[in-house]
Amino acid sequence: MNHFPLTDITLVVPELFMLGMICAILVIDVFLRDEQRGVTYWLTQASLVGALILTLTMDEGTRRVGLSGTFIADPLSVLLKSAVYVLTIAVFAYSRRYQESRDLFRGEYFVLGLAGVLGMMVLISAYSLLTVYLGLELMSLALYAMVALQRDSGRASEAAMKYFVLGALASGMLLYGMSILYGLTGTLGMPEIAASLIQQNHPPMAVTFAVVFVVVGLAFKLGAVPFHMWVPDVYEGAPSSVTLYVGSVTKIAAFAMLLRLLAEALPSTHASWGGMLELMVVLSLAVGNVIAIAQTNIKRMLAYSTISHVGFVMLGVLTGTATGYAAAMFYVLIYALMSAGAFGMVVLLSRKGYEAENLSDFSGLNERSPWLAFVMLLFMFSMAGVPPTVGFYAKLVVLQSVIQVDQPWLALYAVIMSVIGAFYYLRVVKFIYFDKPVTNEPVVTGPVAGAIMSANGLSVLVLGLFPWVLMSICAAAAASL
Repeated sequence: MNHFPLTDITLVVPELFMLGMICAILVIDVFLRDEQRGVTYWLTQASLVGALILTLTMDEGTRRVGLSGTFIADPLSVLLKSAVYVLTIAVFAYSRRYQESRDLFRGEYFVLGLAGVLGMMVLISAYSLLTVYLGLELMSLALYAMVALQRDSGRASEAAMKYFVLGALASGMLLYGMSILYGLTGTLGMPEIAASLIQQNHPPMAVTFAVVFVVVGLAFKLGAVPFHMWVPDVYEGAPSSVTLYVGSVTKIAAFAMLLRLLAEALPSTHASWGGMLELMVVLSLAVGNVIAIAQTNIKRMLAYSTISHVGFVMLGVLTGTATGYAAAMFYVLIYALMSAGAFGMVVLLSRKGYEAENLSDFSGLNERSPWLAFVMLLFMFSMAGVPPTVGFYAKLVVLQSVIQVDQPWLALYAVIMSVIGAFYYLRVVKFIYFDKPVTNEPVVTGPVAGAIMSANGLSVLVLGLFPWVLMSICAAAAASL
């Protein structure tokens, strides 16, 4: 029986705190009446704030591995976990009014949301294949249940079923690749796997099979082409508040899994997975940007937009350099920030009996709420890569990292695809500023959600003016790999 030293336990204090809060909220919520459900909401937000404080205070600024080499705390995990907490706080704040108006303001939503966050925390700090899989399944099971939260909606049930079946298939692929790796190296630890593969005394065909299955499993989870089929259907079918959650914070955890597995466990096989990522980048940028143009539903448009942004994230990772990893990390954090804002706007504009899901629902938003119209303009400009918003700098650093590894054609291709993609982002701006409103009903956001949305929008602009602040943190985190 293994006995972990106290220093190992300190590594997982934020995770233990989150687990304790989930159990406490689960029990407390049972004794609350519907009109007291705000207690659950505030306890949920307090859990995220508490986890953020613990993660920052327990950080020693170095790499610490514990729990028999299965768990790691390093600058990368601190940065990505902090981003998950902050964005989830915003997601729950945006969702509150939406959930209340649809009788979905129940404890299940918040407990499942926190369970998903716990899965992300484990995934971000995973340092063995076993921990990766545990974190991934904990996060995924919570997400499947959240998509099906609106039980009387056939569309939500269909989306949840599709998400579950394809998610299970992806997990199977990933698990199969991990099994081959374990069979070859005899270990589940990432540094041990990396060291074993460097010796190059394994059958090349078996190693290639392992890499292929791992990359396919990762591509499914990220929603990269040709494993993207679930993304638009799940985004459209889920309640908008759940789409907001699935479409923003989870990308950070998926990126962490990608980086841990490829950069930590499989660096010696870069020639294999780099080529696969290159192909998926080309397809994702083309499919995501071109098909998004034909969408009239903004959730589907943002889903295809996600696919194209995943292409950009992979563009940084495929370089296999610390500069590329830092650029990809910067990009995924900025994307999660922009995505939370854009989906949050869909949630805030919806009201009881009305879903602001179509592009035409944004018509004349400037006349109804000039400030929200300006904030949405910032999100669209940033996603399109228009300076001085931070989206421009995010694309720029990724392209620079690709050029540094002598692949200028790939950078040029990404620029061309970005120009094509700018069309559908600017079309939203056209609806907001140049079309007449369908209704003159004022937009009611609530003071907390309105303030967070304002901060979210302004952060896109401020980070665009001072990108080096976040970029230097990302560079330090990537250097610790």
